[in-house]
Amino acid sequence: MWGTHRSRYRSGSGASEEPEIVVNIGGLKQVFCRDVLNRFPDTRLAELVNSVSPLPTEDISSLCDDYDPEKGEFYFDRDPDAFKCITELYYYGEIHVKRGICPICFMKEMDFWKIDSDFLDECCKSHLKEVEEELEEIAEKVRTILVDRDGDPSVSGWQRFQTCVWRLMEKPESSLAAHIIAILSFVFILVSSVVMCVSTIPDLQVEDEEGNLMENPILECIETVCIGWFTIEYVLRLVSSPNKVKFALAFMNVVDFMAIMPFFMVLLLTSLGAGVMELANVQQAVQALRIMRIARIFKLARHSSGLQTLTSALKSSLKELGLLLMYMGVGVFLFSALGYTVEQHHPETLFTSIPQSFWWAVITMTTVGYGDVYPKTTLGRCNAAISFLCGVIAIALPIHPIINNFVLFYNKQQVLETAAKHEIELMALRSDQDGGGKHVCGVLLKSPRKANRGPDLQASLERTAENKHSPVL
Repeated sequence: MWGTHRSRYRSGSGASEEPEIVVNIGGLKQVFCRDVLNRFPDTRLAELVNSVSPLPTEDISSLCDDYDPEKGEFYFDRDPDAFKCITELYYYGEIHVKRGICPICFMKEMDFWKIDSDFLDECCKSHLKEVEEELEEIAEKVRTILVDRDGDPSVSGWQRFQTCVWRLMEKPESSLAAHIIAILSFVFILVSSVVMCVSTIPDLQVEDEEGNLMENPILECIETVCIGWFTIEYVLRLVSSPNKVKFALAFMNVVDFMAIMPFFMVLLLTSLGAGVMELANVQQAVQALRIMRIARIFKLARHSSGLQTLTSALKSSLKELGLLLMYMGVGVFLFSALGYTVEQHHPETLFTSIPQSFWWAVITMTTVGYGDVYPKTTLGRCNAAISFLCGVIAIALPIHPIINNFVLFYNKQQVLETAAKHEIELMALRSDQDGGGKHVCGVLLKSPRKANRGPDLQASLERTAENKHSPVL
């Protein structure tokens, strides 16, 4: 049952004689001392304190939802739980967002009470920033889906064709044809990788006129068809890309270029004549270019969300990976030096120098232990035992943060994709035949089909944030 709560932050015997103000927040009454509220004169409650006497009732009501002049009570139709956090400002000088309150909705409460966000505690600010960034990512995904689905009617015919080709090659979810092209690209990558591996089997190779082994002509034809597909795909994506420079410098596009470049380089060298191909340096260059074909396996990451998630998780774990390399580097240098020192006087020693001992230290600390280099003295064996124990500890320490980053990033991606699809469905359900555009987190997108969807994505995203973040801070 709601009641009237007096502030317990009163001091002194004369506290009862201080002027008081009564506010009713959604049925919860609370009494404040006016001098406490005047500590922050720019807030709404302080304005009420200073406007009770000189202003008429009509003007006072403009500052609140209702005012009872007989009781001197101000009524606000606001969230009482959020108001309990607001009151902390007047007594502690800072605000903490309590568990169970949506940060986005709480910021609206702070705006209503005219309280600056600088009064939030640092932990609450960081959490609020995470929520806002997450909503921006959801809005960006929704914006991308809407643009891919509707397009822009104001562009020219060539730009419209360019956008269509770009969606066809880069957006498998945009249409059935784009999905089929993505599947074909995935199949060509697998076939090309398998052919590259199978072509090295001696039993499948053929001999030329001089008796030298060369690739099977059938496998070469399959390889040529795959390279032709990769080339057409790369050229279409390059021509239709909105930003050619950014496209050419992107990592995955560099991988695509490296996957097709060796074939044309070998073709060019071959066209120069047999005399050029007989040169030893040219033959070595051809072999190096053929080995570079292995880069095409990285093209699988373009069609695998799991590989993309793993790559992003590793990027976010660069600090942990750096610590791992630092631990291993220090350990390799230390134990290789100790191993060389205690083993150098043995007549059959395998530790001829400290740099040569690096290999032994690496395979020992990583617990591989090929056995090609091993200590022969008692102190050397003790050094080896300590080295692989330290190696196990050094490897195990950063594993948990890396796995945790992967799980967090994967779950976040799943939540963002689900939320974006959910917002698209809500917008379709709330479609208004008189609407002329769509709002995505405050950004207006021109719709080619007016009356397609209602402009209420911002409110919908905030409701999503409230439902998602309401259980915990």
